[in-house]
Amino acid sequence: MIPQPPVCPKHEHRETLHGITRVDPYHWLKDPHWQEVLRDPSKLDPEIRAHLEAENAYTGAALAHLESLEKTLFQELKGRIKEDDSSVPARDGEYEYYRRFETGAQYPLYCRRPTGSEDESILLDVNRLAEGKTFCQVASVSHSRDHRYLAYAVDDKGSEFYTVHVVDLDTGESLSDELPHTAGNFVWAGDSSSILYTILDDNHRPQRIACHRLGDPIEKDRLIYDEPDPGFFVHVDETESREYLLIHAHDHTTSEIRWLPAKDPAATPVLVAERRAGVEYEIGHHDDRFFILLREGDAKDGAITTATIGGADRSTWAPYLPHQPGRLIEGFLLFRDHLVRLETVDALPRLVVRKLSTGEEHTVAFDEEAYDLGLVPGYEFDTTTLRFTYSSMTTPHRVYDYDLETRERVLRKEQEV
Repeated sequence: MIPQPPVCPKHEHRETLHGITRVDPYHWLKDPHWQEVLRDPSKLDPEIRAHLEAENAYTGAALAHLESLEKTLFQELKGRIKEDDSSVPARDGEYEYYRRFETGAQYPLYCRRPTGSEDESILLDVNRLAEGKTFCQVASVSHSRDHRYLAYAVDDKGSEFYTVHVVDLDTGESLSDELPHTAGNFVWAGDSSSILYTILDDNHRPQRIACHRLGDPIEKDRLIYDEPDPGFFVHVDETESREYLLIHAHDHTTSEIRWLPAKDPAATPVLVAERRAGVEYEIGHHDDRFFILLREGDAKDGAITTATIGGADRSTWAPYLPHQPGRLIEGFLLFRDHLVRLETVDALPRLVVRKLSTGEEHTVAFDEEAYDLGLVPGYEFDTTTLRFTYSSMTTPHRVYDYDLETRERVLRKEQEV
């Protein structure tokens, strides 16, 4: 016998906006202190919790007769997944980094091995991290430039407030450094002892970028950037050359970027170009200039310009790859000798390789009539190896390495289905 569904109580609530009064008897289901609840679910209003538990109990009872079918479907779906899967190792100098799963495990292992060797070291076992917890999600894992430290951002409450932890890979010990209330986004500075990270505000908006130096109390962390517009979000990353750290501020149609030297995370960020409504840009670095993918006005499909590294004077920007209607530039990767762009023409993606010294271009060819492509950023800038992904309606997800000089293509992984 299925029980009667719970009846949600009604609490009178009126709200007037733009001269219109709206009656919402269920407004009380939004906890007035929801920001605190995100950080600590035990603080949820008892009346709200009681109703949610009653709804869950009713749902469980109503679907109890489908329990056997649920198990059958679960096993069928699970049977289509390769449990002992692993990513293609990514080289960073003397080491290759990758992640893998073990059969029966729910979470990945983050590993490395010396380049050209099979001598594996497990850097982070998320399964152990999740022991005794009802929820565990790791957002980011990144090693320091000198390969000594590993930082990772974890949420163990389901609140999407991530705490960044650091492990000393020489000793295997966790450091006392903990960076709470982050968005899970961070980047190592060039000194291998400083981390730039993104801090969430009370409304769960990525608002601030701070710099933490290992060993310092968090109270000494330096505020690098504070976004004043509540409609904008921030995040931090680095250029492919790894010489500059980038602070991005953006909404859905407008972006703004600041940079600072990776070797000097205490420097004041420098603005690339002041935000303009409807103008989006992203940048890469090569030698003494930035390459800027710009979308604005009639150039909505994107053009690439270059700028000397300095202030925010757009009058000094030089055209590099003009806008071409119908050619949507999705993004690009820079290498020591090449620029590779991913673009879409006639609804079909393509990879175009340009030799920086000569401007000579070639397109990576594919045989199928329809497919999807993706660029895979790597750790190394001074390389001729491009990694990209490929899939189609008839070809499972593949990972290729492509030599930008010889044009040799090597299949590194194909998803098992």
